[in-house]
Amino acid sequence: MRSQFIEYSEKNGLFRASDKILVTVSGGVDSMVLLHLFENAGIRFSVAHCNFQLRGEESDGDEKFIREYAEEHNFQLFTKQFNTREFARINGISIEMAARELRYEYFNSLCTDQGFHSIATAHHQDDLIETFFINLIRKTGIKGLTGIKPITGNIIRPLLFASRTMIYEYAVKMNIPFREDSTNVQTDYIRNYIRHKIIPEFIHINPAFQKNIVASIHNLKDVEEVYIHSIHAGKKLVLQTEGDHPVLSVKDLLNYPFPRILLYEILKEYNFNPAVIHEVFAGIGEESGKQYFSPTHRAVKDRDKIILTENKEENQSVFYIEEGDLELFKPLDISINIYETNDFILSENRQEASLDYEKLDFPLCIRKWKTGEYFRPLGMKGFKKISDFFIDEKLSIPEKENTWILYSGNKVAWIIGRRIDDRFKITPQTKTIYNLKIRQNKENIDI
Repeated sequence: MRSQFIEYSEKNGLFRASDKILVTVSGGVDSMVLLHLFENAGIRFSVAHCNFQLRGEESDGDEKFIREYAEEHNFQLFTKQFNTREFARINGISIEMAARELRYEYFNSLCTDQGFHSIATAHHQDDLIETFFINLIRKTGIKGLTGIKPITGNIIRPLLFASRTMIYEYAVKMNIPFREDSTNVQTDYIRNYIRHKIIPEFIHINPAFQKNIVASIHNLKDVEEVYIHSIHAGKKLVLQTEGDHPVLSVKDLLNYPFPRILLYEILKEYNFNPAVIHEVFAGIGEESGKQYFSPTHRAVKDRDKIILTENKEENQSVFYIEEGDLELFKPLDISINIYETNDFILSENRQEASLDYEKLDFPLCIRKWKTGEYFRPLGMKGFKKISDFFIDEKLSIPEKENTWILYSGNKVAWIIGRRIDDRFKITPQTKTIYNLKIRQNKENIDI
């Protein structure tokens, strides 16, 4: 089994000889065999054990067993106790989910603090099969049907080549001590029910069931590779970046052979759930302005695009420019200069505003626009709603939301980066020019 362990690890690139591995050990047969294999493979490792305090004295016995084994075999051991039930209650999650979150948070903190390259777990072939059925019951796609991977991020699973029977027989043969978990025979948990009730029925129908299902999962992994390749090509086709925002072309999406699937794969990366993604796809042909939300992002239908932005609280900040100020750093990086008219050449750059100094009422202020506000665009005699001006400029919803306005008193002086107000323009009667310029050598700060 040692040679199979090494061969499987090398084939899947699980670790290098120079890596330092954190081996997670519960005390059960699977993890003790994993520990034994690491001990005899000449790999640098330390051990981590979690006491979830779910089985009273039995949990404490597991911890004591690991401590004594570590002392006898002279390897570094990290242990931690958790109030798992309380954590599950506070966070409104299952005991299983609570234990998972707690242990991986702990393992990752050890990796950061102690410099481990990877976290090794004792998942094996039977876990792979059980996970396949769990995902199938809960509704899944191709990824869920391929089950547990040999490597996920910094987690490696060197025992996926072995069945539970192989592991147990090896433990007996090599006299590897281990402890039995009394909850493993209970069928309260879905995994145990599948293990003890469902899979034996399939084996009764076909003794080669386990071998065949593993082969089928490997076939599905090949299909998944084709699927991933196709989705990756589709993303390149329909996604681009405008400013800081990912933008999805509706036209290119609909020209893709499987637009609904591609949209799902794109939006799930931004934490949209399947129900919301279905709504987004159903609303593709609707008018602009429709918005959809995930816990972290917003998708906005804007003409022939879907724009993705991070969720932010509404910005009510106000920034003031006092008379005599020569620069501003928030919310934008702006330089301020005052010129006499005979020393100044007017620029047509939208990132620059030249205003009649005598017409300004200090302090000036910069804030976001409000619905219903008007201004007089440069060159016009009448007033226009700011919202209508944005429509004429063909601004997207995120662009509208990220536009700052310079006010003199309660009057709009400059829609920053877009248009000054005609009431503050330079005329032949202007004596002093107040010039504001957005500096491009630093990133604008939107807070």
